Amino acid sequence: MLIGVPKEIKNNENRVGLTPAGVQELVRRGHRVVVQASAGENSGFSDEAYTAVGAEILPTIEAVYGAAEMIVKVKEPIAPEYPLVRRDQLVFTYFHFASSEPLTRAMIASGAVCCAYETVERADRSLPLLIPMSEVAGRMSTQEGRYFLEKPRGGKGKLLGGVPGVKPAKVFVIGAGVVGTAAARTAAGTGADVTICDISLQRLTYLADVMPKNVKTLMSSEYNIREELKTADLVIGSVLIPGAKAPKLVTRDMLKAMQPGTVMVDVAIDQGGCFETSRPTTHEDPVYYVDGILHYCVANIPGAVPYTSTLALTNATLPYVVQLADKGWRRACRENRELELGLNIVEGKVVYKPVADAWGLPCERIEL
Repeated sequence: MLIGVPKEIKNNENRVGLTPAGVQELVRRGHRVVVQASAGENSGFSDEAYTAVGAEILPTIEAVYGAAEMIVKVKEPIAPEYPLVRRDQLVFTYFHFASSEPLTRAMIASGAVCCAYETVERADRSLPLLIPMSEVAGRMSTQEGRYFLEKPRGGKGKLLGGVPGVKPAKVFVIGAGVVGTAAARTAAGTGADVTICDISLQRLTYLADVMPKNVKTLMSSEYNIREELKTADLVIGSVLIPGAKAPKLVTRDMLKAMQPGTVMVDVAIDQGGCFETSRPTTHEDPVYYVDGILHYCVANIPGAVPYTSTLALTNATLPYVVQLADKGWRRACRENRELELGLNIVEGKVVYKPVADAWGLPCERIEL
């Protein structure tokens, strides 16, 4: 199969779809790989590193899309890429269709086969291609929140861990999945006073056993969220419903009870955000205020640490890329239920129900 790796063009998206090690494995198995010139530079991988393992370097994004049977990338295609995606081309990337109707309709119109990293799902309901980036995003949500709590950055001027004689800041994490757990653990490591909430008592019981003593668990409810927001200094939203829009757990009216300068980091923004007042931002312009509350809603947080993120992502995606390349998408999805669940849009049809429900579209079955 001819596999294409284009350069990411989303704002400050510095990751790349495959490392040279990943390319080498595909070439070893008899596949051709074309990589756009400088695609890996911001992740620390030169064009020479790719050609040394058998990749071909093409000068433009148009050339890569035009040549490839399968596109492997990191983020969803954005508007300039829509016309480049063609019928029957397999695109394997993070799509997050439920957060963008224009993207959804553009991929339907393209006739391409869209396999989404974020909905590839194991039998135990875990999301193997979301986990590595969730780990990065969780750690960074605390890191970025700590930065914007500084007074020159617009926050309250609080140090997360405090100092002897001064109480630590209060961090409230909504959602105890991979992102929330990573965020809470990172905040706890600074010495912050951390509370993490979730609707799963089983998950909270587990976290109560394994987390440091400065992490408290709380059952999630509207009442409990409202009460915690009143005294929180940093709020991290990390709620996920696979493939569907995130629920709005922090509403506009709740902000009125919060203290000015509180920082809110919405890691769920890729799926529409779990704060009612959230809207996507970029690394170039990451924050804005609503009612005196600072919002950080960058939609590609791991793009700020591309070396770490690209390695972690390829570690997870490569086994699936190999299956798709070796077998073709129909056979690979027929033989692997995890990959089948990654199919969101196929040849003009929405085949993943949460995406269809998000935009009022029919969900159709596909014969593999």
